[in-house]
Amino acid sequence: MQFEKMQAAGNDYIYVNLFEEQVEDPEVLSRQISDRHFGIGSDGLVLIGPDTEGDFSMKMYNADGSEGAMCGNAARCVGKYLYERGLTTKKEIALNTKSGIKYLSLMINPQSNEVERVRVNMGEAVFSDSDASYPLVTIPGMVNYPLQVDGHEYPITFVSMGNPHVVIFMDGIDELEIEKIGPQIEHNPLFPQRTNVEFVEVTDRSHLKMRVWERGSGETLACGSGACASLVAGVITGRCDPKASIQLKGGTLEVEWEKDNNQVFLTGDARFVFRGEFF
Repeated sequence: MQFEKMQAAGNDYIYVNLFEEQVEDPEVLSRQISDRHFGIGSDGLVLIGPDTEGDFSMKMYNADGSEGAMCGNAARCVGKYLYERGLTTKKEIALNTKSGIKYLSLMINPQSNEVERVRVNMGEAVFSDSDASYPLVTIPGMVNYPLQVDGHEYPITFVSMGNPHVVIFMDGIDELEIEKIGPQIEHNPLFPQRTNVEFVEVTDRSHLKMRVWERGSGETLACGSGACASLVAGVITGRCDPKASIQLKGGTLEVEWEKDNNQVFLTGDARFVFRGEFF
């Protein structure tokens, strides 16, 4: 199987082109290739394929093999892949994901004809998903909700960006023992499908700093949908403006929330790392 490894803000996935390859069991494959000692090493697997509703489809799987609903960083990489590998000449792409169609705007360098940055319309921020067929949260409208973890109270704010996020604003995130706190919140009974967890430190109203614990993958260097959820949570709790730069371990992302029509936009770069063959 031919593959390419790509990263966006350090969020790295293995990308497979379904126009040329076949993947029979993506859950097992994702676990195999994601292993950083016995596999290729990644945060998961992304499959790029045809689609009848959008221009293309994206399916993504976490490092533990579970299927993810959406990944903003992966979507940007897919946009770069489609354009630079000759699958499209479009600069505006409708990408169908498990959480619906996301619209990509490619920013092309006119000299090199390479994709330098991608802006993703991540869609609507949802604050309560408890009435859905597969609810993401059991308590609707969780804003600064007091959650007890190991005897400590954390004020959590729930935001869904097509996938569930719990945002916690706090100081000293660099010293946080995220590997202890993250799993306990991810698997808390309040979240029937588990949840991503963002720990956010406010620098000022237009700059945030974030660490993320991703469901199914653990701590990663970045999470695009998590950055979007963090900005929205910051706005609704009065901590930041609706447009801000968010610094993650792997880089900086630009996020903007158009409150009037509830559309969230994510902008950042995407990079090829290497290509290879997996046996």
